[in-house]
Amino acid sequence: MQRPRSVRPLCQGGGLNVLMINGIRTVLRRRSDKARAAHLELGELGERMALDYLIDYEGYQIVCTNFRVPLGRGLRGQKLSAEIDVIAYDGRTLTFVEVKTRTSDNLAAPERAVDLRKQRQIARAARRYRQLMKVYEEPYRYDVVTVLPHAGGGEVELLRGYFDDRVFQRSRYFMVDA
Repeated sequence: MQRPRSVRPLCQGGGLNVLMINGIRTVLRRRSDKARAAHLELGELGERMALDYLIDYEGYQIVCTNFRVPLGRGLRGQKLSAEIDVIAYDGRTLTFVEVKTRTSDNLAAPERAVDLRKQRQIARAARRYRQLMKVYEEPYRYDVVTVLPHAGGGEVELLRGYFDDRVFQRSRYFMVDA
């Protein structure tokens, strides 16, 4: 069997990959619609509920959702990327929002999933967003929205300023007041 000479993606999403292989349009199924992971559907539901809450009850102005940016390569050469669920303005403050959805909080609170590694990833993606959009001087912060959906609607909680990215900044670049 010959290897295809040219393979380029045409579109992705909805469980399908549409590729152009040697000039022939080919559809590859990643997962059947039935086999779509339940945790992905739960996450999408949580993000919709969080967006509604941020707009309707908190007055946020949404700039972007699911902002994905490449971060480089890992130690083994794999591609690294990060995603910010929601980027919005709360008044004049640019906020980077991570949405965590759980079916229950019996074992642990949803915000506990935003550990140090995840915070570092979000901070790197936010720094890249601020570079790309040239919004260096604007105040910014990192929020977490927790969602616990249930039959009657759900519980949504906003945790403003959940973490600070100064932990990840190298001290030689910043002066500390004594």
